[in-house]
Amino acid sequence: MQIIFGVIFHFIGGFASGSFYIPYKKVKGWAWESYWIVGGLCSWLIVPPLAAWLTIPGFMEIIAQTNGKILLLTYFFGLLWGIGGLTYGLGVRYLGISLGSTIILGLCSVFGALVPSLYYDFNPTPGKNSLSDMAGSQWGQMVLTGLLVCVIGIIVCGLAGSMKEKDLVASGKGDPSNKDYKIGIGLIVSVISGILSACFAFGIDAGKDMAGHANEAWKALNPGQGEFLFQNNVTYVVILWGGLTTNLFWCMVLNKRNKTFGDYTNKKVPLLKNYIFSALAGTTWFLQFFFYGMGESKLGNGASGWILHMACIILVANGWGLVLKEWSGVKRKTFITVLAGVTILILSVFIVGYGNSIK
Repeated sequence: MQIIFGVIFHFIGGFASGSFYIPYKKVKGWAWESYWIVGGLCSWLIVPPLAAWLTIPGFMEIIAQTNGKILLLTYFFGLLWGIGGLTYGLGVRYLGISLGSTIILGLCSVFGALVPSLYYDFNPTPGKNSLSDMAGSQWGQMVLTGLLVCVIGIIVCGLAGSMKEKDLVASGKGDPSNKDYKIGIGLIVSVISGILSACFAFGIDAGKDMAGHANEAWKALNPGQGEFLFQNNVTYVVILWGGLTTNLFWCMVLNKRNKTFGDYTNKKVPLLKNYIFSALAGTTWFLQFFFYGMGESKLGNGASGWILHMACIILVANGWGLVLKEWSGVKRKTFITVLAGVTILILSVFIVGYGNSIK
């Protein structure tokens, strides 16, 4: 039952991540940097401490009593993750949505799942699973197999995206003259984004002492009730300070460069609706990690949770693409390919879940 709940929580988190951008489409008359940072203030500054306050009594005391090196490392990974989020847009710009997203999410999945486990091979830590531990156990081999299947699913979805672009150009519905397409710099940027986006997983691991204190305090008050569902909420506060720093700096640079500071007070656009939809998008974005933490409390820490999280995001994003008829007008072969990719991703979720069930 713990495994089932863990998978469900990860799926809800993936649904939030795969859906958060939809409210942004309702924003009118604002530049990207303006609505991005308004939503981001909710995502990274307002909602995380509110969630921690509602679920972890004295969360600020936990942060204040945490070793400074741990806080700095957690914040640092948040900074790097923020850069990964910003370069994601460049990767998509230079390679296109399908190819850019495939490379970035694929690398993010692999690095986020495996690097922490590899680290524990060189720095053994009680309660942490190293890559060698996983490779030498039946449950770990199943999880690694699930990771491989997940990457295959991502590649198939990306292939479907490339086929879609060709179909639309051939039918006259696409733009055959994409001047932004730059394969060299696009690959470099996408690799950087994929690696740095995985730093959120590293930040969670680096700040695990804070989550551990929250978990132990809760278990002392609730003996015999398992692990604390919301233990990671205190860690998110520090990680997202780092993400806020990176994104706020860059959005302010863009506001100045593009002369869009006036967006925030422009009465010619529906200001209230813009703020509401941006805040809704930002809050929905945060919910992905709120439920990610709940899933981790059920499945334990390690590669499996990150794999499930990434697979569910891609699954939901592709599902929205089908619902919103983004694949209308493509050839039957292309449509079958994207369905195959989604099916493979679903299979990877079941494989990872089974691996955890036999742990």
